[in-house]
Amino acid sequence: MSSEPMKLVLYVAGATPKSVAAIANLQRICDTHLAGRYVIEVVDLKKQPHLAREHNIVAIPTLVRQLPVPIRKIIGDLSDSEKVLVHLRIGEG
Repeated sequence: MSSEPMKLVLYVAGATPKSVAAIANLQRICDTHLAGRYVIEVVDLKKQPHLAREHNIVAIPTLVRQLPVPIRKIIGDLSDSEKVLVHLRIGEG
């Protein structure tokens, strides 16, 4: 397994209930399954709208696993922990 931390970028649009829930859910999932092995960056597309086009974000909230490659994306408030873990391939390898 790589010693590189998992790099996760969460794209949100302001402090909507869905965005706030996604941030809290992501933090909980990472604390539980990736303790000390992750980096989370939250990008507010209301403050940086140009990043939506640059990073091909079509819905929010969107979570992007940038490292390890390949890049993987999941859309939604991340309330289904199992779906998030499977989709991001957390716990494999």
